[in-house]
Amino acid sequence: MKIAVPVTANNMIDGHFGHCDSFNVFTVTENNKIADIKNLKSPEGCGCKSKIAGDLAAQGVTVLLAGGIGGGAINVLNNNGIEVIRGCSGNSEEVVNLFIAGLVKDSGSSCQQHEHHHHEEHKTDHGHTCGHHN
Repeated sequence: MKIAVPVTANNMIDGHFGHCDSFNVFTVTENNKIADIKNLKSPEGCGCKSKIAGDLAAQGVTVLLAGGIGGGAINVLNNNGIEVIRGCSGNSEEVVNLFIAGLVKDSGSSCQQHEHHHHEEHKTDHGHTCGHHN
């Protein structure tokens, strides 16, 4: 299994999928151990408009652990065979180990308002915004 995580420069999960520095791609063995971690530079542009979903799928990724992520990006990832788990934060390797252990669940909350970058383009009726975790 391969798991992708959008990360900041210090390997913390980026709170905004579409603006992360890069992605850590974890290869997980059948024994649920991390065998390899590869870093994939993030393409320019928002997640739903970039080619990252195809790039991750080509790497064999089937799961993405994300912090804040918009509905458009989720649809593009899902269409490329990648399941999205939202609401993750913290050190990417620690969160992957928690996911492997069955301790990480999808938050059920998509980020649909990019207030820091797009202002009025994306509105949401429940007031949820993407947080930037440092």
